[in-house]
Amino acid sequence: MSKLLKKPVKLALVQLASGAKKTKNLENARIKVLAAAKEGAEIIVLPECFNSPYGCDYFPSYAETLLPSPPTAEQSPSFHALSAIAKDAKTYLIGGSIPELDTKTGKYYNTSLTFSPRGDLLATHRKVHLFDIDIPGKITFRESEVLSPGNKVTIVDLPEFGKVAIAICYDIRFPELAMVAARHGCFALIYPGAFNTTTGPLHWKLLAQARAVDNEVYVALCSPARDMGASYHAYGHSMVVDPMAGVLVEAGEGEEVVFAELSGEKIEETRRGIPIYGQRRFDVYPDVSASGVRFEDEASEVKS
Repeated sequence: MSKLLKKPVKLALVQLASGAKKTKNLENARIKVLAAAKEGAEIIVLPECFNSPYGCDYFPSYAETLLPSPPTAEQSPSFHALSAIAKDAKTYLIGGSIPELDTKTGKYYNTSLTFSPRGDLLATHRKVHLFDIDIPGKITFRESEVLSPGNKVTIVDLPEFGKVAIAICYDIRFPELAMVAARHGCFALIYPGAFNTTTGPLHWKLLAQARAVDNEVYVALCSPARDMGASYHAYGHSMVVDPMAGVLVEAGEGEEVVFAELSGEKIEETRRGIPIYGQRRFDVYPDVSASGVRFEDEASEVKS
């Protein structure tokens, strides 16, 4: 038995397009997740902002209230839809992300919710690193004009399988977050993300492989489908990368569900062959995972 991944698991990435009508987006997600479950998927991932168009102009109007938890159906239809989908599919569901409004502070967040096969909320991740970039002549985007950052590393324990880390899109560019999660026993790093047609071709696959080879774990990226009629053009190409940085599966640009089999033996084989976990020199540099790290604790942030 593997120390990290107790038994093989089938992972599904649901790459879907999200339009202006939230109810239609939720129903589309339901149909795709249930279909993935019928194909044997045991962990299913949705894209970033799967219930709404992606963009600073949309976050406030599509935002839902999650606190105190559980919210009412009126406060968060997406929370209740995800819970019901996970329960009906009988799978773990990493619900991409949704815009969140904290009514106590008036702050908006980009928030991912993970549910158990019984429909119970397991964890919440608020995007830690906000997408503020300016590539002259290509793209300028500033999430911080509307959103506030989260402040915790999110690790979810799936009892049958092991631990996974949840982060969102731009979070993948920060290796410290991934390293902390991996060194605390995660077998996979899972990123719902909406890279665009400028940054996607440059860095999407590169970053997935980098985080995998840095940490010798699986990395999964789940993108929205590309919609050239939308104001933001997602890259697509949802993918799963193995601990040796090999691409196991990669979607195209449109709506698609892709699957990958993950095994603990692959992680152990990689770490035996390239044993970086026993070769780090903490006498030369500090261990970023050793202390002072804030963790999301069993969804305490949304249950308080």
